[in-house]
Amino acid sequence: MSSSFSKSSFVIRVPATSANIGPGFDVVGLSLSLHLTLTVTLGEPSPILPKITYSGEGADEVPLDPYHNLTTRVALYVLRCHGHRSFPAELINIHADNQIPFGRGLGSSGAAVIAGVVLGDSLGKLELSRERMLDFALMVERHPDNVTAALVGGFVGSYLKELDPQATEAAQVPLSEVLPEYPPDAGEDWGLSPPIPPFGIGHYVRFKWNRTVKAVAIIPRFELSTAKAREVLPEQYSRKDLIFNMQRLAVLTTALGQDPPDPELIYEAMKDRVHQPYRKLLIPGLPAVTSLLTPASHPGLLGICLSGAGPTILALATDNFEAIAEAARDIFKREGIEVDWKLLEVASGSSVADR
Repeated sequence: MSSSFSKSSFVIRVPATSANIGPGFDVVGLSLSLHLTLTVTLGEPSPILPKITYSGEGADEVPLDPYHNLTTRVALYVLRCHGHRSFPAELINIHADNQIPFGRGLGSSGAAVIAGVVLGDSLGKLELSRERMLDFALMVERHPDNVTAALVGGFVGSYLKELDPQATEAAQVPLSEVLPEYPPDAGEDWGLSPPIPPFGIGHYVRFKWNRTVKAVAIIPRFELSTAKAREVLPEQYSRKDLIFNMQRLAVLTTALGQDPPDPELIYEAMKDRVHQPYRKLLIPGLPAVTSLLTPASHPGLLGICLSGAGPTILALATDNFEAIAEAARDIFKREGIEVDWKLLEVASGSSVADR
């Protein structure tokens, strides 16, 4: 199936994300103003595979083969689910410029997946709804918090329809069938007919967000894989700890949209007993940062938590940003860890624009 493009190039932007936000483990996500940007160039039809170039964070680590790069593999998955055997012949080059650090709990892989879904939708002229794009993303990334926030933007709560027979069946499809490991001699006849996602795997709602609230991302200079961070979590939790988190999450999702934001309310509501206590051994300095930095000691601070699986710490604040970040830097330095920090806004979701 071929297609004719009227534009010579277009740009896809996908934001970074922070998941969990304290008590919302695997439930809430927040989009942040670091971006993965794809510049897609189209030209005269060619039998040669599109060229991928990459700049920014992770430029030395990302595969540049379209059959091995995560974003283009996801795009090809979306295309093949809609009857396109391969990338359009008009696709000449994809340049990715990435601001999102790898392995830091800022949703780099989720952004790559969403970029791939949007790329596949754009190249195939599929005009998929946001909800249908989420179905495709969830076939690749089985946790909805990061990919949903990257797709729709803002402060988002999401869930999987795990009791739905179709959704349960989709969740049991091995990732190797969705995104197969292409052999060196792979061509457009290899790996055809991938599993098509059912409709409505995941659902979401956007919460209100007070725009005076910014995110101070304190980023240690080491990576922590999500898989390793999940290994330290227990299989079971006490009723007391689950109630602790549910109470605070119920408050937090409203409190962050109120004007003015209430520091005392939010600081307590961002506490957690489900994942942060178990990850403290992987992130020296985490207990001290989350307990010593308070609205009383640092006016303007609202709350502080681990970003996703870490090791990034996210401090939500309305003022005094540099002092908050430097205090966290001093705590990490005592543990022998250097950090960088960035002041981030809450971002819009993924977008496509003509260049």
